[in-house]
Amino acid sequence: MSENRTDLSQIGEFGLIDHLTKNLEAKQASTLLGVGDDAAVIDISKDDALLISTDMLIEGIHFNLMYMPLKHLGYKSVAVNVSDICAMNGKAEQITVSLAVSSRFPIEALEELYEGINAACEFYGVDLVGGDTTSSLSGLTISITAVGRAKKSEITYRSGAKEFDLLVVTGDLGAAYMGLQVLEREKEVFKANPEIQPDLDGHDYIIERQLKPEARKDVIGFLKELEVIPTSMIDISDGLASEILHLCKSSKVGCHIYDEKIPIDAKTSMIAMDFNLDPSTCALNGGEDYELLFTIKQEDFDKIKGNPHMTIIGHMTNEQDGIYYVDKNGSAVTLNAQGWGHFKD
Repeated sequence: MSENRTDLSQIGEFGLIDHLTKNLEAKQASTLLGVGDDAAVIDISKDDALLISTDMLIEGIHFNLMYMPLKHLGYKSVAVNVSDICAMNGKAEQITVSLAVSSRFPIEALEELYEGINAACEFYGVDLVGGDTTSSLSGLTISITAVGRAKKSEITYRSGAKEFDLLVVTGDLGAAYMGLQVLEREKEVFKANPEIQPDLDGHDYIIERQLKPEARKDVIGFLKELEVIPTSMIDISDGLASEILHLCKSSKVGCHIYDEKIPIDAKTSMIAMDFNLDPSTCALNGGEDYELLFTIKQEDFDKIKGNPHMTIIGHMTNEQDGIYYVDKNGSAVTLNAQGWGHFKD
């Protein structure tokens, strides 16, 4: 090991991945794509490819069991992995589940966790085909690998966006982040006085978006029906701004996005203002929405125009033109990602 010491906070999660994998070379002809996208792509036949993605959820980092029911946690752990397969324009088919669990969890708790996992498998039509279980000295860790399938000609990578493509997002943004803020606020109130019950009235939508997000497999179906193959795609786990930067970096393009076009639910806006937060900032940087962000050719505009599930929020530009956020006054500022990042100080 080198005598030099570089703190992980200096390069962050994605910088670390790039650093550790920069010298990797595929040794198998069947490895069509390894590290660098939402899922790996493995050749299995003339027309089809397997999509493989793995995510971990760590207690204290990704979830807090003070307000995250175990059944919801099980469901969410499957949904976020299915979302990665959707982000490649594919369909999830199988998952494996691995757990590291401490002795503080009784068997009944794990049964509840698996109720949620099984419910998600039923909803998304995937089979649980294996995994591993081991002990943990602290808390609960869930690692899920999702396996999916797609036609090679329909797989959508992060790297396919071109200048003049339109930037599209599904659903609405910022709700999951505001749901987290409400849950964290009520947690602190409860810790200060356990006699006070959580005040969650009127917050059903944003809390559900945080505790039980859904992978947008329906949008993949809509795109097939509309005969639209996105030129690039990613799911929104770390915030809209972060994912736009990923698409631009992978595709070597610039981008202009427009504040007035970003879809934000009215309840999300109201709660954001209650917390003295700008709704657009929450949508750009909040994360965990698990909506899809993708680009399409301009000639496909008429196919998605007016679709209630999709909103055009900008367009791609030449790489030298930069990546800009255009506010409501028409001022363009350089887009920065300020959301969640592993290894931050």
